[in-house]
Amino acid sequence: MAYKMKPLNNPGDGPAATGKIGRVRWTICAMLFVATSINYMDRQVIAILKPTLMHSIGMTEVGYGHIMAAFMVAYAVGLLAAGRFVDKVGTRIGYMVIMAVWSLSAMGHALANTVLEFGIARFSLGLGESGNFPAALKTTAEWFPQSERSLATGIFNSGANVGAILAPAIVPWVTIRFGWHAAFLATGFFSMLWILWWFRNYRKPANHPTLTGAELQHIYQEAAEQLGPSTPWARLLGLRQTWAFSIPKFLTDPIWWFLLFYLPSYFSSKYQLDLSHLGVPLIIVYSSSTVGSVAGGWLPAPFRRLGLSVTHARLAAMLFCAAMVVPIFWVTYVQSEWTAIALLSLAAGAHQGWSANLLTTPSDMFPRTAVGSVCGIGGMAGAAGGALLLNYAGYILQLTGSYASLFAIASSAYLVALAILVLLAPGLKKVKMAA
Repeated sequence: MAYKMKPLNNPGDGPAATGKIGRVRWTICAMLFVATSINYMDRQVIAILKPTLMHSIGMTEVGYGHIMAAFMVAYAVGLLAAGRFVDKVGTRIGYMVIMAVWSLSAMGHALANTVLEFGIARFSLGLGESGNFPAALKTTAEWFPQSERSLATGIFNSGANVGAILAPAIVPWVTIRFGWHAAFLATGFFSMLWILWWFRNYRKPANHPTLTGAELQHIYQEAAEQLGPSTPWARLLGLRQTWAFSIPKFLTDPIWWFLLFYLPSYFSSKYQLDLSHLGVPLIIVYSSSTVGSVAGGWLPAPFRRLGLSVTHARLAAMLFCAAMVVPIFWVTYVQSEWTAIALLSLAAGAHQGWSANLLTTPSDMFPRTAVGSVCGIGGMAGAAGGALLLNYAGYILQLTGSYASLFAIASSAYLVALAILVLLAPGLKKVKMAA
């Protein structure tokens, strides 16, 4: 079905003249939230089943590290292609293709019975899942003005935490009753429903049948400075702003991958929690990260009320979140399970608050047509860092059984990343691109 582009309101028109702005853009944000929830449910299954798989197929810590590294390498490679793919074909078709690829790969884990087969399945999953954030961030850049993007990003990014919460609630129940193979099949149904929902309801703002002129004007209020020509990767790699986003991703994304893929085994090994008792601590930690994601997206608002600009308020919020991760250093030195849960919850929430703001910086600094590609480059850097850290985790745990060095790395990564971001792109200076 074809839709005609509706014209923007006259300069004098606005919410006061046309009634309320409208909330279609928040419906789009809800769709991104659900997609991200499914994405994280799929990737979290193997982490919850790690103790089970170590017994059933003889998987070692090093073997698990290799499987996770295979996922991260594919994720890194896929992000480069995914960002450009979404920029080329658009978010409507691109997102559906991405969802289909990762869902089929996730269900394919049910056919694996060796470490090598899991590595192959995980590599395929990494290729598919790599497209979620470039597609979601490009959609956010298309549907939200700059002043609302960190909140929208925080909301859809909190879907990662909801997915991480649902997985420990669902996977043990399915595994105990039907076996671990069935656990990898559980989310396929949700993926199919989402693809149909997206196909039926998603259009770009100018082509959306129910969007009001006032809301369209609100979305495109910075159109003159946000739209720009398509930019080759070679030129993007030569820009300081690209590295100002990518290096912090390299340093901090691995911390979230570590929390996602190793917390189940951490609680299992240190506090002797079996599959039926892992759910509660994981749900608490990942619930805190959900709160942190939304709160982190909201956090620039009070700094703006103090008189800071949009970009300086964003940086202030990132500094606050970076400082809140530092106490994770002491996790290995506490004996109380609940104290460990509290420290990990604080760090997980702070990471997601940091991430909600960091993920918004490409749309602060680049025109919309380059956002997907820049996010792909930065995501690739984050995945490369994740592959290195997860491989290191496998070897260090096999040799020492201690998580101390891993939590020490996590405690310092964010402050270092913020210093690099400010050094390379002071004030999140915008890129000027000529046609």
